[in-house]
Amino acid sequence: MSTTPTLTLTPAKSIEEMLASPSVQVAFSFFDSQQEEITEEQVRICSIPAPPFDEKKRAEYLRLKFSQLGLEDAQIDEEGNCLALRRGRLLSPLLVVSAHLDTVFPPGTDFTVRRLGNKLLAPGISDDGCGLVALLAIAQALDTARIVTEGSILFVGTVGEEGAGNLRGVRYLFGKGEWASRIDAFISFDGGGVDRITNGALGSRRYRVRLRGAGGHSWADFGVSNPIHALGRAISRLASYPAPKRPRTTFNVGRIEGGSSVNAIPGDAVMEVDLRSASEHELLRLDAFFRRAVREAADEENATRRKDDLPLELNLQLIGERPSGETPADAPIVELAKQATRALGFTPRLDQASTDSNVPISLGIPAITLGGGGSSGNSHTIDEWYDPSDREIGLKRALLVILGMVRIKGGEEKGET
Repeated sequence: MSTTPTLTLTPAKSIEEMLASPSVQVAFSFFDSQQEEITEEQVRICSIPAPPFDEKKRAEYLRLKFSQLGLEDAQIDEEGNCLALRRGRLLSPLLVVSAHLDTVFPPGTDFTVRRLGNKLLAPGISDDGCGLVALLAIAQALDTARIVTEGSILFVGTVGEEGAGNLRGVRYLFGKGEWASRIDAFISFDGGGVDRITNGALGSRRYRVRLRGAGGHSWADFGVSNPIHALGRAISRLASYPAPKRPRTTFNVGRIEGGSSVNAIPGDAVMEVDLRSASEHELLRLDAFFRRAVREAADEENATRRKDDLPLELNLQLIGERPSGETPADAPIVELAKQATRALGFTPRLDQASTDSNVPISLGIPAITLGGGGSSGNSHTIDEWYDPSDREIGLKRALLVILGMVRIKGGEEKGET
């Protein structure tokens, strides 16, 4: 693995010098003057459907835009991620700047963007239309300002960040991808906001529980083991779990289905469950409790079945596991983000969440997730909205952090030696 990048200046001094750089001010002016164009690009991106495991059209669009911006070797890798390199004077330090391509919404969802005053309304307009357009805006600002960097920037649109995607894109990037062993630091842009700095990786485990039985008539076959009744027993047990508030620990039954009629004992039932905790220890405790609760619920339902009836068949499948960890609050990349936030007039807020940064953090690679500016709400619903007001502040903060990591050569122009 590559070595952690070393900053030659303190984060505060680095931000101060960048703010005084004429080329950085040119880039800032680009963000200020191109606000409408950036918003229109976000609308175009969001209008391209990207349901789970089907992000190809959006990835192809991003690859085309990367090529038009003059980034090197714009391509789509074997997992479906879209990558392009902005080469510095040296390849190292290599900073990944990313956003995720996928949405949580299934095929057939209407992604048409509507406007209500200054708000944009559409599924995925913020999560992560805001992050994806930030990649393009930052790349274009760097080019417009002809900024030369010492290190290099790898722009990446990842697949599989949401739900059952289980971070498959970023796992591939750091596992089997072409750049896997050369990445020194990682920044992802996810949603809006200008003060949040996600340096904590929120661990989670996700399960699909399936119970199969003989089924039958609700009257004539009463006493046959009922898979939905068993799931109900398991849910009741989970709902009674004394989840601690600190460290925050949560559980959720997000989906349940089964059966064919009100007067038929179902032969099959499924539920999907999400377990999370800010503490790996608490997550393991909750995980063990849940698995035991499911087994006991199935056993209890089977114990009531009629003589000679077949018992329920239980299948408990782990469908998602996200690693936990933390980029220390005093790490250079976090300090840069804090200083940049303060310099732009906001109070930084350290945060813990489940994002693409979970993977590099778990590998010991400095990583954070930032908002792309503006404000948003109703994420993961069809009523999701994004307000681009003050988006330029988030983009300016992002640029300062990026340049702090790869080091700007002040006053020099792109292509000079």
